Amino acid sequence: MGQNGRGSGLRAAAAARRAGALAGLLCLLSGCGLIGTSKSSLGQAEEQSMNVTSPMVQDGVMLMRYTCHGRGETPPLSWSATPAGTRSLALVVDDAAAPITPRLYWVVFDINPDTTDIQAGSLPPGARQARNSTGHSGYAAPCPVGSPHQYRFTVYALNATLKLPSGAPEKEAWSSIARHAIARGRLPVWAHP
Repeated sequence: MGQNGRGSGLRAAAAARRAGALAGLLCLLSGCGLIGTSKSSLGQAEEQSMNVTSPMVQDGVMLMRYTCHGRGETPPLSWSATPAGTRSLALVVDDAAAPITPRLYWVVFDINPDTTDIQAGSLPPGARQARNSTGHSGYAAPCPVGSPHQYRFTVYALNATLKLPSGAPEKEAWSSIARHAIARGRLPVWAHP
């Protein structure tokens, strides 16, 4: 095979990997089946769901202090007990209706499996944060412009610790979350401009 044939083959393989990674992210965020499972096992996955709640929500709307229009403080979240086999937890905050989708606002991983909440303005001990869609680690406060947006706070129970470094690229973090998720809970929240 000539140099040009080999180069185009490598480019095609790289494009296929990028397409697969994007499909995995879209599945992770939309909740198709349960991450890491086929649709045929969805019935079992539904049994392994978690309930996510937060005092940051009043009448379905996020309090301004947790958005860019307020202090941009990380919000408090609580979730129900995790299923057997949970080795760590992860949190992904996104806005799937953003003009450039998906937009990730916060990715937290390696949360201790015994943890049942995140306090406002802090992280659980030992938890790490990946980069968000702005390219920075940590919480990028939602900043709706023009019309209200719905943000999704999704907690995943994982069958492994990810052991990625703090500041890991968001794609690397979410693809690892997708591979290891065994249950999830989601809190959809509206925010107004």
